[in-house]
Amino acid sequence: MNTVGLVCRFKPVHLGHAAMLDAVCARARRVLIGIGSSNRYDLRNPFTAEESAIMIRRALAGRTNFELFAVPDLGDPPRWRAMVRAAFGPLDAFVCANRLVAELVSSVYPLRHPLEFVPPARRVPVDGTRVRLALARGEDWESLVPPAVADFMKARRLPERFRREFGLETLAAAIAEEEDHVLLGR
Repeated sequence: MNTVGLVCRFKPVHLGHAAMLDAVCARARRVLIGIGSSNRYDLRNPFTAEESAIMIRRALAGRTNFELFAVPDLGDPPRWRAMVRAAFGPLDAFVCANRLVAELVSSVYPLRHPLEFVPPARRVPVDGTRVRLALARGEDWESLVPPAVADFMKARRLPERFRREFGLETLAAAIAEEEDHVLLGR
């Protein structure tokens, strides 16, 4: 494959992201990585786009075949699709596991699921919500992110900032979600 694109929030970069990014970079000559919701700093986006970019670079240390793009959340899906198309240009594939993003770009790019790139032995069942919840609870979050990302987060005191700014809100959201599951019988 020549050129592949993808957009994720990377809040923070976790082991699943790292495995996917490395696998895509191994299979494509050029990888265009969009940092989604780059204009947001809130409960779901508690790290800046700059911090996410540093995390990606650390997770992909040694790789040189990727470029990073800020991809803001516009609140306007057709405009967002046009922005991504203009920023990324022609692609051989767009890697995506997000249903909404897949619907938006499927008319523009051939879609590939991230699991098509990551060998089963390298797949890591973790997501950003789990990492943020571990951060909020003061539990082991370091084992969920690449060591270089953990080092960066600790050096910048990001776990402490996260807990101070978003910890209680993260815990409250998790409790509300658990209550919804019980009420809806999930």
